[in-house]
Amino acid sequence: MEKAPLYSIGHGTRKTEELIALLQKYGINYLIDVRSRPYSKYNPQFNQNELNLSLAKNDIKYVFMGDDLGGRPGDALCYTLDGKIDYNIVKTRNFFKRGIERLKTAYAKNIALAIMCSETKPENCHRSKLIGAALLNESILLQHIDELGELKDQVAVDLLR
Repeated sequence: MEKAPLYSIGHGTRKTEELIALLQKYGINYLIDVRSRPYSKYNPQFNQNELNLSLAKNDIKYVFMGDDLGGRPGDALCYTLDGKIDYNIVKTRNFFKRGIERLKTAYAKNIALAIMCSETKPENCHRSKLIGAALLNESILLQHIDELGELKDQVAVDLLR
């Protein structure tokens, strides 16, 4: 049996129905929220509780993993002296390794999931820069659902940066 890819998606300013339609289009059953802070000031439909309810109505399960795979970890050691995130340090931290192991397990079990953050362009998001790079190192196929709803694989996104 051929391995199904893992997916990534950014909610951006999409309507909830549009996000759900994209998840359904690609057969995704689990949405893994990798936002460090699972709320949106400008798009409250993507606040954690509202999103969870909308997904549940469409038989899509919501899982929060922002503590392990978020782009703004609480660990002060993950930042440079000028306050910028250092992904090379994040990759070494146990919380991040734990999150990647969970994704690897889901991939091994052929679970149809998408990791979600707010940025719709995958090349601008930690979904590709951090998580996608780590999954590529594990030979796990990650397909990014871009701002147009089209697929870009991790290698193609790397070329866009």
